[in-house]
Amino acid sequence: MYMYPDNLKEKPTLWLWYISDIGIIGIGAILSVVALSQAGIYLPFLIVGCYAFMTIRFQDTSIFDFLSYAFSYFIFQQQLYFWDF
Repeated sequence: MYMYPDNLKEKPTLWLWYISDIGIIGIGAILSVVALSQAGIYLPFLIVGCYAFMTIRFQDTSIFDFLSYAFSYFIFQQQLYFWDF
């Protein structure tokens, strides 16, 4: 199901991905099938599957965005805690 954005300035989505992500996933899947049939390697399927999982979008936030925000908050930014009595 193709859903056009409400404000006409956002990117259009198809199911849970942007249209450009669907194209990249499709081309990657075709190349993965060729790599499997010619060389017998499964690594391209793993890469395309990880990319497809990381670009899933829920309410305009992808899983990659969520993970980068989480790593930024818990690991890379300094957290200050003040204990007052």
